[in-house]
Amino acid sequence: MSVPESSRAGWLGAASVGGVLLLTGCGATVPGHPVAGEAKTVQAHVAAGLEDLLPTQAQFPARYSVVVLPPEAAAQAAGDLAGIAHGAVVHPTGCEPPEQRFGPDQTAIAIGTDGEARATVTVQLARTRQPLSALREQLTRCGEIRVNQGGAITTVATQLDPAPPIDADDSIALRRTVIPDLGGVGLTQSMQTLLGQVGDVRITVTYMTFEASSKADTAALDQLFTTTVQQVQRG
Repeated sequence: MSVPESSRAGWLGAASVGGVLLLTGCGATVPGHPVAGEAKTVQAHVAAGLEDLLPTQAQFPARYSVVVLPPEAAAQAAGDLAGIAHGAVVHPTGCEPPEQRFGPDQTAIAIGTDGEARATVTVQLARTRQPLSALREQLTRCGEIRVNQGGAITTVATQLDPAPPIDADDSIALRRTVIPDLGGVGLTQSMQTLLGQVGDVRITVTYMTFEASSKADTAALDQLFTTTVQQVQRG
């Protein structure tokens, strides 16, 4: 969710500058041979620790200054990247972000900040048993939502793009804007995100800016997504 400069200081400032797939059955008998359906939960496990799989400062483009967030800051950062802070009321119902666990080896986040462009590239790794297809299904029906966080109302619009070709179990590309009802210059949050999944690790790489005229650094986005997926594959 888009937040004022003061409340973004917890994680964006620290970087020096930011549903479950519903499977329903059918009572009718269908002739023919059964076909294997999509898995409801992920079984494969990546053994390496998540923080060890994050890209390092040397793997980010040189203009980005990188910090790895402590667990207590990761929850706020994850909420900002989704445009929905923890505890916010979302309409329509069913469009709330999937439950995410925070703590050691549950979520790891590295943020690279380009102070001159007033933009960040964030790499998030999260443990999940939910296949990425469940998120895709949710995003397809939740293209525009309204979010109420303590009386502050925002509109979060998400558009799916063609999935990036990557050696992963699944992948998604999306663009997202977070627009506050009581907005102003520099308060609209624009994001471009690539997601992939390898076993029980979901990789999310997001370029975020508050400058309306700024073009996304797609080269850095692609580079960091590819690098991170490859590291998780080796993990």
